[in-house]
Parts: sequence; structure tokens; C-alpha cells
Amino acid sequence: MKLDKFFDEKTVIDLSFFNFSNAVTAAYFANRNLEVLRVNKNFKKFFPILKTVNNIPFTSILEQLGVGDEYIKNFKQNLEKNGFVIIPKIEIKIGDEIKVYSLLSAYTENKDFPFLNGIQGQFVDRTDEYNLRREKEELLDQKLKDRELIEEKTKRLENIANRLSKYLSPQVYKSIFDEEESGKKTKESYVRKNLTIFFSDIVNFTDLSDSLEAEKLALILNNYLSEMSLIAINSNATIDKFIGDAILSFHGAPETLGDENDAINCISMALEMKERVKELQSFWIRQGVKGGLKVRYGISSGFANVGDFGSSVMSDYTAIGSSVNLASRLQSIAPENEIIISDTTYNLVKNQINCEEYEEITPKGFVRPVKTYKVIDFKNKKNSKTKKSYSKKGNHVDIQIFDSSDMKAAMKELKKLQEDFSKEIDEE
Repeated sequence: MKLDKFFDEKTVIDLSFFNFSNAVTAAYFANRNLEVLRVNKNFKKFFPILKTVNNIPFTSILEQLGVGDEYIKNFKQNLEKNGFVIIPKIEIKIGDEIKVYSLLSAYTENKDFPFLNGIQGQFVDRTDEYNLRREKEELLDQKLKDRELIEEKTKRLENIANRLSKYLSPQVYKSIFDEEESGKKTKESYVRKNLTIFFSDIVNFTDLSDSLEAEKLALILNNYLSEMSLIAINSNATIDKFIGDAILSFHGAPETLGDENDAINCISMALEMKERVKELQSFWIRQGVKGGLKVRYGISSGFANVGDFGSSVMSDYTAIGSSVNLASRLQSIAPENEIIISDTTYNLVKNQINCEEYEEITPKGFVRPVKTYKVIDFKNKKNSKTKKSYSKKGNHVDIQIFDSSDMKAAMKELKKLQEDFSKEIDEE
């Protein structure tokens, strides 16, 4: 190549553009008037819709590519103001696909070759990068939505579980959710077990319900059932059901401590209920119950079928058998505020609990008479699990006031607690 040919305008421009000729970007070179003088091979590959680009204003090329007026305006202003322009994201439709590019352009200056004073720029295809970023964001959004959905469902399940817990005995509730968490059934649906059955009923409650307003009746009954339920739960009893004012519960299923301990715990529970009823009488009398509430208690021990019985739409965890019927019968013959137990229960607890012979009965469905006994108390008070109204914790004493709605009654209770506690201190 001759020297004069080497330094002509076309050759110099070609040489200066050599690095862009085979670039992976779509590169261009334009004069100061933005007329395109050179483009590399990739420029036409990137934008096949452009028939010709040489000597066409670069802004017109942008218009043909569908770039918005605001982008073109910013391109010209920033180039004139700063000498360069970077547009990080331009979306251009190529066929049926939306492609994403970054546009970088800058003024070039050369004192020796004025025809090199122009504008060099390039489109960088960032479609794959933005697609990956969008997919990542969508995955994160979906993950966030999934988490929110899980949290929402968890809260709903917790609310359902909390509501369900009010309708199930804690032992039954626990066994159900233990099975759900483990993913396998830990207990058979129906079993025949030796249980100690408890049945209690308020004397003449029907007459009481007819004489009280609905709100007052609900207050009294809910208070009574809540107090008795708390005692039952603390004694590890399974509350079968409330039948109006009657309570049916049992010890021995779904968990058992052994026949003897189950029977002792059941009687201990009944004694504590009896004591609690006595303590609450003043409160109930103030609510309009003349003479307070009178309760009868019946307890029997024997084999029963226990499990989820019912229909396909509703079932109860309950016990079925003659021992259940007998507990109900014993309750019906019990004197007011007394506990009557069957001979089978008596044989399990007689070494620890004082009882008196009561009546011999032959309930319907039984082929032989049943001896019954009236519970007095534990032979050894230390074996009793009946809770006291106070407890020592180091140098402190925790006191439970049963009814603080009446200050005089509360002071009377405190005085009684002081006397009881003083006796205990003296005995120590």
C-alpha cells in the first residue's frame, strides 16, 4: 500500500474502527452531525430490520428501531453536555421478541486526523442478563408469595386448632396432633381398655334454669364447667362430654398410669371438685342461686370401648360400655355433694382412700348386684393430690383468691387462708 493511500480518510477510519469490526457488540462510528459512517458486522445482525445505515442520522436509526422520543432526547442532550452518554436499558422489539440493550456513545477527538473527530458507540445485548434477572425476581416474588401463603395458612390452622382445642380434651387433642406431626397413626381408632369413669350432675339444675335469666344462667353454668374442667385437666382426665350441666370424663385413655393410679387420680379429682364447689358457693349465691349448687358424683371402673365414634361427618372421642352406664347410675343415687364409687373402683383404691359402705344396687343391664361405697378422704393427706389455695415457694407464699368481686368475701378468704397456713407452719 502506498503511503498516501495509507493515510487517506477511508483507510484511517477503517483502521480506527478495526477493534470494533469483530466485536460481539453492535458498534457504529458517526461524524459530529451524528451521520453514521461505519457499522460493524454485528450491527446488522442485531438489527436486521435496518436496510441501510450509512449516512443515516443515528437518531433516525433509533427512531426506526422504535426507541422512544424521550430516550432520543436524553441521548442528544447528554452527549452534547457531557461528551458521552450511557443508557443502561433500552427495550427494542426484534421480530416477536423484546430485546434489551445498553447504549454507550462518546465523542472522539484526534488532532492529526480531523475526520476521526466524531462519535463512537455500541449497543450491548443484555437480553439474557435481564431475562435471568427477571426470572430470579419472579422466583423471589413467588417464594415470597409462597411464604406469605404458608404463613396465612399456618395462622388459619393455628386458629382452627385453638378453636378445636376448646371442643377436645387436652389428651385427645395432643394425641391427634402428635399423629399429624409424625405422619403416622400412633394409636388404634378403637380399643378396649380398663377405665375409671367419672360422672357428675348438679341437683335440680332444670328447676334452676327455669328460674334464672339466660345470661345469668350462662354465667353460672360456664363458671361451674370451667372450674371443674380445669381440675379435670390438671388430674390428667379425658373430658368426654358435657351433657347440659353433667360432666362425663374418664382416666385411662388415651394415656394410662395403670389401673390403680387412674382410679386414685379420678377420686382425687372428684374430691378437689367437691372442695372447689364448696369454695364457690358464696359467689353462686350472690348470682341468684338460692342455697348454692348441689352436686352428685359417681365413679366406676371397668372395661369400655374407647375411640372415635360417630358418623362420617361428625364423631366424638368417647367411651362406651356398662362401666359408663354404671357411673351415671351411681351419680343418680349419690347424696348431695357426695362421691359414690363402685366395688371395682373401691378394690383399686381401698389401701389409700377411706370409704364407707353405701348401698347394694342392681342397675338395669347388670346380672349381679353391685356394692357401692361413699368416699370419705385419703387415709394419708400427703397422698392427696387435691390442690390447696396457697403454696410455698422458697420464702414466698402464692395465694389464690377464689372470688374477688366482693371485698368482704375476699378478706374472709384471706383470713381462712392465714389460719390454714399457720397450722401448716406449726406442724412443720
